[in-house]
Amino acid sequence: VQLQASGGGLVQTGGSLTLSCAGFGRTFSNNYMTWFRQAPGNGRDFVAGISWDGSNTRYADSVKGRFTISRDNVKNTMYLQMSGLKPEDTAVYYCAADASRRPILSAIRLASTYEYWGQGTLVTVSS
Repeated sequence: VQLQASGGGLVQTGGSLTLSCAGFGRTFSNNYMTWFRQAPGNGRDFVAGISWDGSNTRYADSVKGRFTISRDNVKNTMYLQMSGLKPEDTAVYYCAADASRRPILSAIRLASTYEYWGQGTLVTVSS
């Protein structure tokens, strides 16, 4: 059972990228899923989260209005569309899934909440 993140790369300031997170070995269609990111020397920070059916999304203030999280349960895949990228968005981006449909609301932004993790994909934004 694993998640596989892809789509990272090098992009200029103001550019766009779309990350994908594909699930293998089980369906994640009933699980709350998220994106986190980790810049060098920092902890793993919440970026965005999406409910099992896609009806509810949450974003970190730093990405609100620039990033869009979505999912396709038929494809067992989650996405993160990123636009207006800034150098401070440079990080390794990780996808994660909770074991449940509805994690505790106060814990959604904590990395320790999530049981399943992808391997990470590097996004580098040049100035």
